[in-house]
Parts: sequence; structure tokens; C-alpha cells
Amino acid sequence: MKLERAALLADTSLTGRDWCRAHSELMDSWLAKLLQNAAGSVAAHGLALVAVGGYGRAELCPQSDVDVVLLHDDRAGVATIADRVWYPVWDAGFTLGHSVRTVRQTLALAQSDLDTATSLLSVRHLAGDTNLSTELADRSLTQWQKGSKRWLDALRARVRDRHQRAGEVAFLLEPDLKDGRGGLRDVHALRWAEAARRILFDVDDAELEGPYDLLLDARVELQRQTGRAANQLLLQEQDAVASALGYEDADRLMASIATAARTVAWTSDDAWRRVESSLRGPVGRIARRDRELAPGIVLRDGEIHLATDAAVQHGPTIALKAGMLAAQRGTVIDRESLELLSREAPPLPEPWPAEARDIFVGLLRTARAAIAVVESLDQRGIWTRVLPEWLAVSCKPQRNAYHRFTVDRHLLETAANAAALADGVSRPDLLVVGALLHDLGKGLTGDHTERGMELARVLGKRMGFPAADVDVLTAMVEHHLLLPDVATRRDLDDPGTIEQVAKAVGTVLQLELLAALTEADSIATGSQAWSEWKASLVAELAARVTHVLQGGAVADVAAEDALTPEQVALLEAGPTRIEADGHMLTVVVPDEPGIFSRVAGVLTMHGIDVVAATVHSDARGTGLEQFRTERTFDGEVQWPDVIADIHRVFDGSLDVGSAVERRASRYAHRSPQLAAPVSNEVSFDNEISATATVVDVHAADGVGVLYRITDVLARRGLDIRSARVQTMGARVVDAFYVRHASGAKVTDDDELAAIRRDVLAALGSVG
Repeated sequence: MKLERAALLADTSLTGRDWCRAHSELMDSWLAKLLQNAAGSVAAHGLALVAVGGYGRAELCPQSDVDVVLLHDDRAGVATIADRVWYPVWDAGFTLGHSVRTVRQTLALAQSDLDTATSLLSVRHLAGDTNLSTELADRSLTQWQKGSKRWLDALRARVRDRHQRAGEVAFLLEPDLKDGRGGLRDVHALRWAEAARRILFDVDDAELEGPYDLLLDARVELQRQTGRAANQLLLQEQDAVASALGYEDADRLMASIATAARTVAWTSDDAWRRVESSLRGPVGRIARRDRELAPGIVLRDGEIHLATDAAVQHGPTIALKAGMLAAQRGTVIDRESLELLSREAPPLPEPWPAEARDIFVGLLRTARAAIAVVESLDQRGIWTRVLPEWLAVSCKPQRNAYHRFTVDRHLLETAANAAALADGVSRPDLLVVGALLHDLGKGLTGDHTERGMELARVLGKRMGFPAADVDVLTAMVEHHLLLPDVATRRDLDDPGTIEQVAKAVGTVLQLELLAALTEADSIATGSQAWSEWKASLVAELAARVTHVLQGGAVADVAAEDALTPEQVALLEAGPTRIEADGHMLTVVVPDEPGIFSRVAGVLTMHGIDVVAATVHSDARGTGLEQFRTERTFDGEVQWPDVIADIHRVFDGSLDVGSAVERRASRYAHRSPQLAAPVSNEVSFDNEISATATVVDVHAADGVGVLYRITDVLARRGLDIRSARVQTMGARVVDAFYVRHASGAKVTDDDELAAIRRDVLAALGSVG
């Protein structure tokens, strides 16, 4: 069996369902022989081996459990026969799900256990007495159908809990192909429910078949590639799975998986909604009579229904209006009405009438309720009639550890987050529309911001916005990364920073829209993209730029090298003082190049990340350096130990460079997996600051990166005046304000080239 299975694993001509069937047939033959050898002629009467669960469906994946039941007619000595079957399976390295029971005992267990009950819906005879196998299959189905109400309720709860635990298949970077929303288990659950009562439309069976086969293909190849019972398709495994399945690249594989999973998830949600309604019965439903909400649209049993002639009689806004009314009430458009809209909804005229624009904005302003409605409209091809440009981003993956959603879902999440912030801006309509459009350019080739600006201008005009509003929408797309980039990568105390942002933004309206969009976009991106610290930086930047846009002087809000009273007191308390308060580490020592890198090295030794730093010095030559930190791993920071090591570095008793290298070697395996190699890049900005050169470094994340960069700057004789350090998924994006000890900027081209070369060399780059 081992040799035959190894040959099957190596057979690249079979994939997915075909491979599972071949694997199942191989296992069937072997188990039948094992039973015959163990029981002899006894197996023909009163003894049967049956496959159940996934094996019963002949979908035995490479690492699936082999689930079987040895049925018997209450005979003696069956345990000995069972052992003779089970032990060879275990010895061969298979995971065996096994039981030895009579039909009556099996049915009794299935009466109260959902997993057993569903596994018996795919009973398949393997060997022995066919009468026993047939009896179990027939009686288990009858028992399931008699208890249909109880089982459907339990299944519905199981589906909901599984979705909460496993998340989305269609929209997540690393989906769970089996248990996630839109995964294989959702189709299984629908089939089990169908065995109890009819819950699917006639077209659903055919529409589920292709998506199911694709998900099964991916699961089989994932397990063949990894040799593990894996269901989550991790980033580092996607390229190999894509290649095995004949895809050009992993992006195309993940887009196909997202499309398939969306069909499964939508069909599942739609079916379980009907099941829930039927389980409640007429008394439990929200309304017993139709209530007209708009011409041709009624609320019936808590769902939005359309009159049969609504699409023809009530114009091109009918689909958007039905969607808005559904979202406002936290409900859905019923299935038959969706099919009607899919067949008959006319396109919107160009430009849109004001009513259409108002309804569109009204739908988006329902926040999270709009997401499910838009996905339903999109699933039936209605949404792309409203926004044909949506097709280019539909199910488009963003294969980096920074983003968690596909492009289309990211846009909907951003719009929903923006709607929650809309009351805080003077033009909520522009905020939610701009949020929906901000990354639409990712569906086209070229720079996504430039292409997005083109789309925003076209769509703004098509939607009927006045020219001035179209300019605002276009500028929102153009500058949607401006505030987060500047806030986290530039010194907000440098007057040049505030002047540059004020010039780019232009108006207070544009600034308030961008500030809200920044928050909405960051939250939709992922957990690493928004934090209390980042929020405070964006708010500070927005407040300073607002002051300037309202006619105030830059000097009022940004004073380079200005010290707070607390910082003045710290300098005066020198010459050497090291203390920590929460996330802030303060170091006061005689000023000299290299202090920053040595402190950064000690923090690295202790698993502490630096996210921002500022440096000041006084006329006496005392330096003040403050580091805002975050913990790399769980656990409290032991600041006394950190401070003691900083003192040791300063007195020469600790070689920080060697300590950092040891830690980097020890934790190299913890480096994040990359969708694509991260190239190390070094660039310079001598325009934004009047007194410092900004060194921008983009590099792959890893232990000791900050120390290596700042050590190079120190060895080049440069003072670091301030720094902004952030990690974006698998890459770091750092900015350092540097100048010579004389106070001069670094302007010599040869020196800049040497700095770039040395930093890249320290980071291990070969470019």
C-alpha cells in the first residue's frame, strides 16, 4: 500500500476530485483485502466494513483521516477481527477514524451527535455483508429526515460558529479552504441540509459544482506539496500550489479561489437565511403583510421584494434603491427579486440623475450593512452594471502580509469604515464615494494611484458630481497615502513637512476628507496599519496643517529643534540619565555619533522595536535621545535590565554588535513569509527639511535591521536628529533625519552614493 500510495502522490496527471477518487479506490481495495484476511468467509454474513464522512464521499485527500465503521450483527469475536484490520492501517502511517458497532448502536449515537449523523449521510459499502451497509444507509437517512428541524438548527449554528473561527476564504490573504466561509465545508453543510429538506434553487447545484472542484483541487495540492493535513493555504505555499494546478502565477490562483469561495459563501448564506425563516415559521417572521417602501418595492417577511414589473416600470435606479432599502433595514433582497434584477435591471444613464447619486450615497452610508448587499448585487452581475470598472478589482488578491483583503473587499471595508466617520466631515457624500474609489486603480496596469485618479475623474463625471466635486474625489485618490506616509515617516516638528502637506492638500475640506479616509483605509488594511500611536500622529499632522490652511504661520505649529519644558529639564539634569516610562525610553548622555545605534542595538537584544525617535542637544554638548518603543514578542519589558545593558554599552563592557548578530541568528526562522522578495532600497530627500537630509530605507524586516542602518550612519560621522520607523507586513519603512556634526546637510553626490552602498551592504543587499 505504501508504494502504491507513493506512486499516486507522484502522479501529476491527476488532481482534485480525480486524485481523491483514485486514492479512495486504492484504499477501498486494500481495506477489503484486510477484512477478507481477518474474517474469511465470515465477512460475507453479518459483518461489513463501510466508509463514512469524506472517505464515504470518495474524497480521500492526501492527508485525510480514513473514517470507517466495522458493522456487525452483535457477534462475538468481532474485536479481534477489527484489530487485524486496524493495525496494518496504523502501521502504514494512516490516521484512522474507526469504530466497531451494530447498526442499532450506530444509529443511537447518530441520534444525538451531529458529526456522527452527518458522516452517515455518505455511507459507502467497502466489503462484507451489503445488507448491513444498505440498512445503515437507509435508516440513517430516514432518521436524519425525521429530525430535520433539530438537525437544521444545529447545522446552522455550526456553520455560523465555524465562520467566526475560520474567517473568509474569498477575502483573506491565507484562507482556510475547508472551514472558512465559502470553503468546502459550506458545500458539505448544504448537501447535508438538502438531505433533510429541499433548500437550494435548481441553478444552485450547477453553480456550486465548479467552485467546489476548484477548492478541492487546491486542498489536494496543498496537502501533496506540504505532506501535512493542511487546510490553510499559507502565503509561502501558494506559488507551488498554483504551479501544480497549471496557473500562471499565485495571483491568478488566489483570484480564482476568491471567485469560487464567493459563490459558495453567497449561496450558503442565501440558503441558510431561508432555512432560518422556515424554522421560525409564520408566527416568528417579522411581517405578515407586504409593506410598500417605494414604488415596486415591498418589505415581506423581513426581506426586500420587487414587483414582477418593477425593473421595467420604475426605471434604472430600481436596483440601487432596493439595495439601499435592504441595507438600511439590515436585511436582504430576496432571491427571486435578485434574479429578476439580474435579468431585467436597465443600466443607468450617463450622467446619472441626481436621484441615482443620492441613492448610491445612501447605500454606502449604511456602513457595514452595505457590504453584504453589494456582494449580493455583485454575485448576480448587477453591481458591475452600476460600476463596470469594479470587474477589474473583483476578487483581485493583494498578496502581501500588510493587506488582509482582496481589493474589492478592501474597498467595501474602507467605505464602510468611512461611513462610520461621515458625521465628522462637512461632505459625507464625497467621503464615502472617495473611499470606495481610492484603490480602484489596482485593477489596471501601471501606478495604481495615477490610474485611480483617471478612474475617479471619469466616474465622478458619470455619477453627475459637479466639476469641483470631481476635483475633490480625484485629489482624494491622488493623496490617499499622503497623511499616513508623512505622519509616520517625516518629522512633524520640521516646518518643511507642514508646508509641503499644506501645499499638496490645498483646502481644509480636502484635509478633513483625507484624514477620515486615512483612518478608514488603515483599519480596513489590517491590524498592523492602524494603532493609537499612528492615529495620534495623523491627528497631530492634520491639526498643524489645518492651522496653516486657515492662515496661521508654520512657526506657530512646527518649531524645529524646539524643546518641551520636560525635555529641557531632562537635559539640565544630565550629564548621564537613562529612564523608561511606559513605551518611552529617554537617554541623556554626552552627545557623540553612534549613541542612537548603540541604544537601538540594546533594544533589539531585548526584543523591543523602535517606532520613533527624536534627538536634541544643548550648547554644553549634552544629547537627549527619546525612543518610542513597542514589544516585539509577548510579555512585559524588563526596563531595569535594558537600562543596565545600555550603561554597559556606554562603558565598553558590552559588545552590542556581536549581541545583535547572535540574536539575529537565533530568531532568523521567525522572519515573516513573503509573497515576493523584498528589495532593499535607500533614497534621499534634501527638499523637505531646511536643516537635515532625510534618508529613506525600505528593507526586508528582520532582527537587527535598525541597528545595522544606524550603525552605518554613525560610522559615516552623521548625527541622527530624528527617526520614524515602522513595519509594514514583511518590510520596514524607515526614515532618518541626518546631518554632519557641523550641522550641515549631506549634499555631496559621492557621499550620498557611499551612504547608500554601505547601508545596502549592511542589510545584505547585492545591488
